[in-house]
Amino acid sequence: SDERPQPDWALVHRELRRSNVTLMLLWEEYCDANSDSFSYSWFCERYKEWAGRLKPTLRQVHVAGEKLFVDYSGHTMEVVDGLSGEVRSAQIFVAVLGASNYTCAEASLSQSLPDWIASHVRAFAYFGGVARQTVSDNLKAGITRACFHEPMVNRTYADLARHYRTAIVPARPYRPRDKAIASYCTSS
Repeated sequence: SDERPQPDWALVHRELRRSNVTLMLLWEEYCDANSDSFSYSWFCERYKEWAGRLKPTLRQVHVAGEKLFVDYSGHTMEVVDGLSGEVRSAQIFVAVLGASNYTCAEASLSQSLPDWIASHVRAFAYFGGVARQTVSDNLKAGITRACFHEPMVNRTYADLARHYRTAIVPARPYRPRDKAIASYCTSS
């Protein structure tokens, strides 16, 4: 049996939920605190084993062309107006194809309906097509009533869907796994 101190896997797991925290960073911190530490591959394998014993979740399998996941990342970035020099905060729109994880991201000045719709149009052009379903967050600009049984889609958003022949499928309220791909890409 190895006498070296084991990492606190529960702490590692909690830390990984934080923005910009990786297993590599946590392993390096572990090595700094323990002169006789384990290799990075050992660290990753043991964490994977530990995490595998947690509450199981169903892995979603996506068919190519079936779903596009869209959301704002929650992170913002500063942009500078080239003419006025004004610094503004920009929202990051992310669209991710379900089967391939192929991602389109762009900055927009707000999460308003015009920016939301325009970002979708540019994402469809970027991908060169439209998925059968567009799974969106319950952003107020696009979803007027977030309800489990009968969500209501904003008229302009519904018009966009009709024009591009895609179905808008709002994520269920308080069910972040419904848009897990977009959430994962926006939190990294």
